[in-house]
Amino acid sequence: MIHREGIKISILVFLALAVLNILLLLSAGSSLPVLVFLVVSSVFMVFILYFFRDPKRSASFNGGTIYSPADGEVVVVEKTYEEEYFKDRRIQVSVFMSVWNIHINWFPVAGLLSYYKYHPGKYLVARHPKSSTLNERNTAVIRTDEGKEILVRQIAGAVARRIISYAEKDKKVSAGDEMGFIRFGSRVDVFLPPDSKILVRPGQKVRGLHTTLAELS
Repeated sequence: MIHREGIKISILVFLALAVLNILLLLSAGSSLPVLVFLVVSSVFMVFILYFFRDPKRSASFNGGTIYSPADGEVVVVEKTYEEEYFKDRRIQVSVFMSVWNIHINWFPVAGLLSYYKYHPGKYLVARHPKSSTLNERNTAVIRTDEGKEILVRQIAGAVARRIISYAEKDKKVSAGDEMGFIRFGSRVDVFLPPDSKILVRPGQKVRGLHTTLAELS
């Protein structure tokens, strides 16, 4: 299935490519360049549909499980100072999404959204360490029923120019609810309590809602 954020784009791309192919066919006939363009445009259309695919996944919060909020590769696992909300040291786990990954983001835990803020910014490569604080980003904090707070940050990349968030302050969310969508390569940071048990390592491939990032103490 195609994600709702991709339906309009997919239709517009299909119509634009269809018109271009028809115009080329009418003006140049079935020449080699026209056939090459037809193949290239078909491949591009398939890529657009592939990028906006929407797998149906679910998860259940069972007393401390922190799921991966995105598909991709773990690029950071470290203790760091979180300066926007907590203003103390936390464990940061970052997942980088290439253009080949599914770009839906999910809430990794259940709870109440105690904080949400959008930040305009730059478009550094999402793997860059400074992208977490300099790039365009959305920050959301989920407070679990046990009183633990988890910060999740969507970050735009060098190619990604559109972050879509469904987060709203004081909204109740379940583990597995859609948090948002980032177009064409990006990153998601998760900031965890310092006593969390981390279950992933840098370089590991993860799947949203299938891979457990950590367990809360």
